[in-house]
Amino acid sequence: MIESEFITWEAPDGDHPVRLLSQRSYDAVSRKAKEEWLALFADDAVLSDPVGPSFFDETGNGHQGKEAISAFWEMAIAPVERFQFTIRDSFANGNACANIGTFSTRMADGTLADTDLIAVYRANDEGLIVSMNAHWEVDRTMATLRKE
Repeated sequence: MIESEFITWEAPDGDHPVRLLSQRSYDAVSRKAKEEWLALFADDAVLSDPVGPSFFDETGNGHQGKEAISAFWEMAIAPVERFQFTIRDSFANGNACANIGTFSTRMADGTLADTDLIAVYRANDEGLIVSMNAHWEVDRTMATLRKE
């Protein structure tokens, strides 16, 4: 497990390569290391966060390719002042890992929100993310909005 004040790992741990890849992703996001985060993805990767149509992805087809994933960063990650990841469970097998947890965010104006989700990562033989599917419900996250 990567040591970070922004990641609380309560789930099973170990050296499964895709679980480690997911941890590296959380770490890069928490440090706002965009280029490091993008380097974790294959050129043809697809990121769906959340899965299906949303204000981040009107078509629901996911952000396809590094250019689109980079644009997702600017829209969804860059505006967030602080991320706190709490992973309560993790299932890693084959070329995939599914993590269950809460992503807590703080915006510059002090707005806080908690997103309960299942994040599913798949990797290729080169150890790069080929897909990340975050299953969460916008209405449930919006119900947690509060000011610090």
